[in-house]
Amino acid sequence: MKITKLRCEAVHIPFPQPIGHGMSGSDGVLACLETDEGAVGEGFICTLKREYTKVLYEMVKSLEPLVVGLDPRMSGGFNAKAWSSVGFIGVAGVSVMGIAAVDCALWDLRGKQAGMNVAQLIGAAATSVPVYASGGLWRSLSIDAVQKQAALHLKNGYRAMKVRIGGDLNDAVARVKAVREVIGPDVALMTDPHQAYSVAEAIRLGRMLEEFNLTWFEEPTSPEDHAGEAAIAAALDTPIASGESVYTSRGIHAMLQQRSADVLMPDLQRMGGPTEFLKAAHLAEAYDTPVSPHHLHQMSIALVAALPNAIYLESMPWFDPIYRDALELDAEGRAVVPDRPGWGFAFDNDAVKRLKI
Repeated sequence: MKITKLRCEAVHIPFPQPIGHGMSGSDGVLACLETDEGAVGEGFICTLKREYTKVLYEMVKSLEPLVVGLDPRMSGGFNAKAWSSVGFIGVAGVSVMGIAAVDCALWDLRGKQAGMNVAQLIGAAATSVPVYASGGLWRSLSIDAVQKQAALHLKNGYRAMKVRIGGDLNDAVARVKAVREVIGPDVALMTDPHQAYSVAEAIRLGRMLEEFNLTWFEEPTSPEDHAGEAAIAAALDTPIASGESVYTSRGIHAMLQQRSADVLMPDLQRMGGPTEFLKAAHLAEAYDTPVSPHHLHQMSIALVAALPNAIYLESMPWFDPIYRDALELDAEGRAVVPDRPGWGFAFDNDAVKRLKI
Protein backbone atom coordinates (compact mmCIF):
# COMPACT_ATOMS: atom_id res chain seq x y z
CA MET A 1 0.00 0.00 0.00
CA LYS A 2 1.28 3.46 -0.93
CA ILE A 3 -0.10 6.92 -0.16
CA THR A 4 -1.04 8.75 -3.36
CA LYS A 5 -2.56 12.02 -2.10
CA LEU A 6 -3.12 14.21 0.95
CA ARG A 7 -6.63 15.61 0.56
CA CYS A 8 -7.67 18.44 2.91
CA GLU A 9 -11.11 19.80 3.70
CA ALA A 10 -12.03 22.79 5.87
CA VAL A 11 -15.33 22.76 7.75
CA HIS A 12 -17.30 24.95 10.13
CA ILE A 13 -19.13 23.09 12.89
CA PRO A 14 -21.79 25.04 14.87
CA PHE A 15 -21.87 24.32 18.60
CA PRO A 16 -25.08 22.87 20.10
CA GLN A 17 -25.24 26.09 22.14
CA PRO A 18 -22.99 29.18 22.43
CA ILE A 19 -20.32 28.87 25.09
CA GLY A 20 -19.76 32.57 25.77
CA HIS A 21 -17.21 35.12 24.52
CA GLY A 22 -18.97 35.09 21.15
CA MET A 23 -18.02 31.46 20.48
CA SER A 24 -20.78 29.64 18.64
CA GLY A 25 -18.81 27.14 16.57
CA SER A 26 -15.44 25.77 15.57
CA ASP A 27 -13.58 25.40 12.31
CA GLY A 28 -11.63 22.27 11.53
CA VAL A 29 -9.25 20.87 8.95
CA LEU A 30 -9.67 17.27 7.85
CA ALA A 31 -6.57 15.47 6.59
CA CYS A 32 -7.37 12.47 4.38
CA LEU A 33 -4.56 10.24 3.12
CA GLU A 34 -5.65 8.41 -0.02
CA THR A 35 -3.88 5.23 -1.14
CA ASP A 36 -3.44 3.08 -4.22
CA GLU A 37 -5.53 0.34 -2.56
CA GLY A 38 -8.55 2.53 -1.80
CA ALA A 39 -8.05 2.82 1.96
CA VAL A 40 -8.20 6.34 3.40
CA GLY A 41 -6.57 7.50 6.63
CA GLU A 42 -8.36 10.29 8.49
CA GLY A 43 -7.01 12.97 10.82
CA PHE A 44 -8.50 16.18 12.24
CA ILE A 45 -7.39 19.42 13.88
CA CYS A 46 -9.43 22.46 14.89
CA THR A 47 -9.41 26.15 15.70
CA LEU A 48 -11.96 28.33 17.46
CA LYS A 49 -11.08 31.34 15.31
CA ARG A 50 -12.06 31.44 11.63
CA GLU A 51 -9.16 33.73 10.69
CA TYR A 52 -6.68 30.91 11.38
CA THR A 53 -8.45 28.19 9.42
CA LYS A 54 -6.68 28.92 6.15
CA VAL A 55 -3.32 29.02 7.92
CA LEU A 56 -3.92 25.56 9.40
CA TYR A 57 -5.19 24.26 6.06
CA GLU A 58 -2.09 25.46 4.21
CA MET A 59 0.21 24.06 6.90
CA VAL A 60 -1.32 20.62 6.60
CA LYS A 61 -1.29 20.73 2.80
CA SER A 62 2.37 21.81 2.78
CA LEU A 63 3.33 18.44 4.27
CA GLU A 64 1.97 16.48 1.29
CA PRO A 65 5.41 15.99 -0.39
CA LEU A 66 6.66 14.29 2.79
CA VAL A 67 3.91 11.68 2.81
CA VAL A 68 3.03 10.90 -0.84
CA GLY A 69 4.61 7.63 -1.91
CA LEU A 70 5.00 6.45 1.68
CA ASP A 71 4.04 2.97 2.86
CA PRO A 72 1.93 3.67 6.00
CA ARG A 73 3.94 1.04 7.86
CA MET A 74 6.92 3.41 7.50
CA SER A 75 5.17 6.35 9.16
CA GLY A 76 8.19 6.99 11.37
CA GLY A 77 9.91 8.25 8.26
CA PHE A 78 7.28 10.96 7.86
CA ASN A 79 7.71 12.08 11.46
CA ALA A 80 11.48 12.31 11.17
CA LYS A 81 11.24 14.39 7.99
CA ALA A 82 8.37 16.56 9.22
CA TRP A 83 9.95 17.58 12.52
CA SER A 84 13.19 18.37 10.72
CA SER A 85 11.32 20.32 8.05
CA VAL A 86 9.55 22.67 10.48
CA GLY A 87 12.63 23.32 12.59
CA PHE A 88 13.27 26.72 11.04
CA ILE A 89 9.74 28.02 11.69
CA GLY A 90 9.56 26.44 15.15
CA VAL A 91 8.27 23.33 16.90
CA ALA A 92 5.18 24.95 18.40
CA GLY A 93 1.93 26.43 17.14
CA VAL A 94 0.74 25.96 13.58
CA SER A 95 3.66 23.79 12.45
CA VAL A 96 3.01 21.23 15.20
CA MET A 97 -0.74 21.18 14.54
CA GLY A 98 -0.09 20.50 10.85
CA ILE A 99 2.09 17.53 11.71
CA ALA A 100 -0.60 16.32 14.11
CA ALA A 101 -3.26 16.19 11.39
CA VAL A 102 -1.10 14.03 9.12
CA ASP A 103 0.20 11.85 11.96
CA CYS A 104 -3.39 11.17 13.09
CA ALA A 105 -4.28 10.15 9.54
CA LEU A 106 -1.23 7.87 9.35
CA TRP A 107 -2.19 6.04 12.54
CA ASP A 108 -5.73 5.60 11.23
CA LEU A 109 -4.34 4.20 7.99
CA ARG A 110 -1.94 1.85 9.77
CA GLY A 111 -4.80 0.50 11.85
CA LYS A 112 -6.90 -0.08 8.75
CA GLN A 113 -3.94 -1.69 7.00
CA ALA A 114 -3.59 -4.13 9.91
CA GLY A 115 -7.35 -4.59 10.36
CA MET A 116 -7.05 -3.39 13.98
CA ASN A 117 -8.24 -0.51 16.11
CA VAL A 118 -5.41 1.89 17.00
CA ALA A 119 -5.75 0.83 20.65
CA GLN A 120 -5.07 -2.77 19.66
CA LEU A 121 -2.29 -1.68 17.33
CA ILE A 122 -0.49 -0.09 20.29
CA GLY A 123 -1.48 -2.84 22.72
CA ALA A 124 -4.75 -2.11 24.51
CA ALA A 125 -4.94 -2.18 28.30
CA ALA A 126 -8.75 -1.87 28.45
CA THR A 127 -11.89 -2.33 26.37
CA SER A 128 -13.71 0.55 28.10
CA VAL A 129 -12.40 3.68 29.80
CA PRO A 130 -13.63 6.23 32.36
CA VAL A 131 -15.13 9.26 30.65
CA TYR A 132 -16.46 12.64 31.69
CA ALA A 133 -18.95 14.97 30.02
CA SER A 134 -17.07 18.16 29.24
CA GLY A 135 -19.69 20.24 27.42
CA GLY A 136 -22.85 21.91 28.61
CA LEU A 137 -21.98 23.20 32.07
CA TRP A 138 -20.82 26.58 30.75
CA ARG A 139 -20.22 29.67 32.83
CA SER A 140 -22.37 31.67 30.39
CA LEU A 141 -25.47 29.77 31.59
CA SER A 142 -27.51 30.54 34.67
CA ILE A 143 -27.00 28.28 37.67
CA ASP A 144 -30.48 26.85 37.11
CA ALA A 145 -29.62 25.99 33.50
CA VAL A 146 -26.35 24.41 34.62
CA GLN A 147 -28.22 22.21 37.10
CA LYS A 148 -30.62 21.07 34.39
CA GLN A 149 -27.70 20.22 32.11
CA ALA A 150 -25.99 18.26 34.90
CA ALA A 151 -29.18 16.24 35.37
CA LEU A 152 -29.22 15.59 31.61
CA HIS A 153 -25.64 14.31 31.72
CA LEU A 154 -26.69 11.85 34.42
CA LYS A 155 -29.69 10.76 32.34
CA ASN A 156 -27.36 10.17 29.38
CA GLY A 157 -25.26 7.80 31.47
CA TYR A 158 -22.28 9.91 32.53
CA ARG A 159 -20.75 9.29 35.93
CA ALA A 160 -18.35 12.22 35.73
CA MET A 161 -18.63 15.79 34.42
CA LYS A 162 -16.87 19.17 34.36
CA VAL A 163 -18.32 22.57 35.28
CA ARG A 164 -16.85 25.87 34.05
CA ILE A 165 -16.26 28.69 36.50
CA GLY A 166 -14.43 32.04 36.60
CA GLY A 167 -14.69 35.60 37.81
CA ASP A 168 -16.18 36.18 41.27
CA LEU A 169 -15.01 33.52 43.73
CA ASN A 170 -18.37 33.25 45.47
CA ASP A 171 -20.13 32.71 42.13
CA ALA A 172 -17.61 29.99 41.30
CA VAL A 173 -18.33 28.23 44.58
CA ALA A 174 -22.10 28.57 44.05
CA ARG A 175 -21.84 26.90 40.63
CA VAL A 176 -19.82 23.98 41.90
CA LYS A 177 -22.15 23.57 44.89
CA ALA A 178 -25.21 23.64 42.63
CA VAL A 179 -23.88 20.88 40.39
CA ARG A 180 -22.81 18.74 43.36
CA GLU A 181 -26.32 19.04 44.79
CA VAL A 182 -27.77 17.62 41.56
CA ILE A 183 -25.30 14.80 40.94
CA GLY A 184 -24.74 13.67 44.53
CA PRO A 185 -21.48 12.65 46.25
CA ASP A 186 -20.57 9.62 44.14
CA VAL A 187 -20.33 11.20 40.67
CA ALA A 188 -16.90 12.59 39.79
CA LEU A 189 -16.85 16.38 39.40
CA MET A 190 -14.12 18.46 37.79
CA THR A 191 -13.98 22.23 37.46
CA ASP A 192 -12.23 24.50 34.97
CA PRO A 193 -11.85 28.30 35.33
CA HIS A 194 -9.99 28.65 32.00
CA GLN A 195 -6.85 30.24 33.51
CA ALA A 196 -8.91 33.02 35.12
CA TYR A 197 -7.08 33.55 38.40
CA SER A 198 -3.82 34.73 39.86
CA VAL A 199 -1.86 32.21 41.90
CA ALA A 200 -3.11 33.71 45.17
CA GLU A 201 -6.73 33.78 43.97
CA ALA A 202 -6.49 30.19 42.74
CA ILE A 203 -5.20 28.98 46.09
CA ARG A 204 -7.95 30.84 47.92
CA LEU A 205 -10.66 29.47 45.62
CA GLY A 206 -9.20 25.98 45.75
CA ARG A 207 -9.52 25.98 49.52
CA MET A 208 -13.10 27.23 49.26
CA LEU A 209 -13.90 24.31 46.93
CA GLU A 210 -12.28 21.56 49.03
CA GLU A 211 -15.58 20.52 50.61
CA PHE A 212 -17.00 19.48 47.22
CA ASN A 213 -14.49 16.66 46.72
CA LEU A 214 -13.40 17.66 43.22
CA THR A 215 -11.60 15.15 41.04
CA TRP A 216 -9.44 18.02 39.83
CA PHE A 217 -9.16 21.82 39.57
CA GLU A 218 -8.09 22.53 35.98
CA GLU A 219 -5.80 25.30 34.68
CA PRO A 220 -6.62 27.78 37.46
CA THR A 221 -3.87 30.19 36.36
CA SER A 222 -1.75 30.98 33.30
CA PRO A 223 -0.49 27.71 31.78
CA GLU A 224 2.78 29.44 30.91
CA ASP A 225 3.47 29.95 34.62
CA HIS A 226 4.61 26.47 35.58
CA ALA A 227 6.11 27.71 38.84
CA GLY A 228 2.77 29.29 39.74
CA GLU A 229 0.91 26.08 38.88
CA ALA A 230 3.35 24.18 41.07
CA ALA A 231 2.70 26.55 43.98
CA ILE A 232 -1.06 26.00 43.64
CA ALA A 233 -0.61 22.23 43.43
CA ALA A 234 1.55 22.23 46.55
CA ALA A 235 -0.93 24.37 48.51
CA LEU A 236 -4.10 22.36 47.80
CA ASP A 237 -5.35 18.86 48.55
CA THR A 238 -7.46 18.92 45.37
CA PRO A 239 -5.42 17.67 42.37
CA ILE A 240 -4.42 20.33 39.84
CA ALA A 241 -4.85 19.40 36.16
CA SER A 242 -3.04 21.20 33.36
CA GLY A 243 -1.03 20.66 30.18
CA GLU A 244 -3.50 21.13 27.33
CA SER A 245 -1.80 24.37 26.30
CA VAL A 246 1.81 23.14 26.01
CA TYR A 247 3.44 21.79 22.86
CA THR A 248 5.18 18.44 22.29
CA SER A 249 6.44 15.96 24.85
CA ARG A 250 9.14 18.45 25.80
CA GLY A 251 6.48 20.82 27.09
CA ILE A 252 5.00 18.02 29.19
CA HIS A 253 8.47 17.08 30.43
CA ALA A 254 9.08 20.64 31.61
CA MET A 255 5.85 20.50 33.64
CA LEU A 256 6.83 17.16 35.14
CA GLN A 257 10.20 18.49 36.17
CA GLN A 258 8.56 21.42 37.98
CA ARG A 259 5.69 19.33 39.40
CA SER A 260 3.26 21.81 37.87
CA ALA A 261 0.24 19.52 37.94
CA ASP A 262 -1.07 16.36 39.55
CA VAL A 263 -2.88 15.35 36.33
CA LEU A 264 -1.43 16.14 32.89
CA MET A 265 -3.72 16.84 29.93
CA PRO A 266 -1.76 16.53 26.67
CA ASP A 267 -3.67 17.83 23.66
CA LEU A 268 -3.43 15.60 20.60
CA GLN A 269 -2.96 18.43 18.14
CA ARG A 270 -0.59 20.46 20.33
CA MET A 271 1.50 17.37 20.96
CA GLY A 272 1.94 16.92 17.21
CA GLY A 273 -0.17 13.77 16.86
CA PRO A 274 -0.34 10.32 18.46
CA THR A 275 3.37 9.55 18.02
CA GLU A 276 4.43 12.49 20.17
CA PHE A 277 1.39 12.16 22.45
CA LEU A 278 2.49 8.66 23.47
CA LYS A 279 5.97 9.95 24.27
CA ALA A 280 4.41 12.55 26.58
CA ALA A 281 2.18 9.97 28.29
CA HIS A 282 5.10 7.60 28.85
CA LEU A 283 7.16 10.44 30.34
CA ALA A 284 4.28 11.13 32.72
CA GLU A 285 4.15 7.46 33.68
CA ALA A 286 7.86 7.59 34.53
CA TYR A 287 7.02 10.41 36.95
CA ASP A 288 4.04 8.44 38.39
CA THR A 289 1.69 11.08 37.02
CA PRO A 290 -1.72 10.28 35.48
CA VAL A 291 -2.87 11.73 32.15
CA SER A 292 -6.24 12.71 30.73
CA PRO A 293 -6.13 13.91 27.11
CA HIS A 294 -7.70 17.17 26.01
CA HIS A 295 -10.81 16.70 23.80
CA LEU A 296 -10.90 15.03 20.29
CA HIS A 297 -12.38 11.92 21.91
CA GLN A 298 -12.88 10.19 18.55
CA MET A 299 -9.12 9.70 18.40
CA SER A 300 -8.07 10.09 22.04
CA ILE A 301 -10.14 7.10 23.21
CA ALA A 302 -7.79 4.63 21.54
CA LEU A 303 -4.79 6.23 23.24
CA VAL A 304 -6.50 6.24 26.65
CA ALA A 305 -7.27 2.55 26.23
CA ALA A 306 -3.59 1.78 25.61
CA LEU A 307 -2.16 3.78 28.53
CA PRO A 308 -2.18 2.35 32.08
CA ASN A 309 -1.73 5.86 33.54
CA ALA A 310 -4.68 7.38 31.64
CA ILE A 311 -7.53 8.09 34.06
CA TYR A 312 -10.27 9.84 32.03
CA LEU A 313 -11.38 10.46 28.47
CA GLU A 314 -12.85 13.91 27.81
CA SER A 315 -16.16 13.70 25.93
CA MET A 316 -16.76 16.98 24.10
CA PRO A 317 -19.66 16.96 21.59
CA TRP A 318 -18.37 19.79 19.40
CA PHE A 319 -17.09 17.62 16.56
CA ASP A 320 -19.70 14.86 16.64
CA PRO A 321 -21.53 16.29 13.57
CA ILE A 322 -18.67 15.41 11.18
CA TYR A 323 -18.40 11.80 12.37
CA ARG A 324 -20.52 8.85 11.32
CA ASP A 325 -19.93 6.95 14.55
CA ALA A 326 -21.01 8.03 18.05
CA LEU A 327 -19.33 7.52 21.41
CA GLU A 328 -20.98 4.65 23.28
CA LEU A 329 -21.28 4.42 27.08
CA ASP A 330 -21.76 1.13 28.91
CA ALA A 331 -24.03 0.51 31.91
CA GLU A 332 -21.30 1.77 34.27
CA GLY A 333 -20.89 5.06 32.42
CA ARG A 334 -17.59 4.08 30.80
CA ALA A 335 -16.77 4.79 27.16
CA VAL A 336 -16.62 1.65 25.05
CA VAL A 337 -13.47 1.37 22.94
CA PRO A 338 -14.58 0.47 19.38
CA ASP A 339 -13.09 -2.58 17.69
CA ARG A 340 -13.48 -1.03 14.25
CA PRO A 341 -10.17 -0.62 12.36
CA GLY A 342 -8.21 2.61 12.60
CA TRP A 343 -9.57 5.14 15.04
CA GLY A 344 -12.93 3.40 14.89
CA PHE A 345 -14.65 6.72 14.14
CA ALA A 346 -15.05 7.68 10.47
CA PHE A 347 -15.97 11.00 8.88
CA ASP A 348 -19.54 11.38 7.66
CA ASN A 349 -18.90 12.47 4.07
CA ASP A 350 -22.37 13.93 3.63
CA ALA A 351 -21.93 16.05 6.76
CA VAL A 352 -18.49 17.16 5.62
CA LYS A 353 -19.93 18.33 2.30
CA ARG A 354 -22.70 20.21 4.12
CA LEU A 355 -20.31 21.91 6.55
CA LYS A 356 -17.48 22.57 4.11
CA ILE A 357 -16.13 26.12 3.89
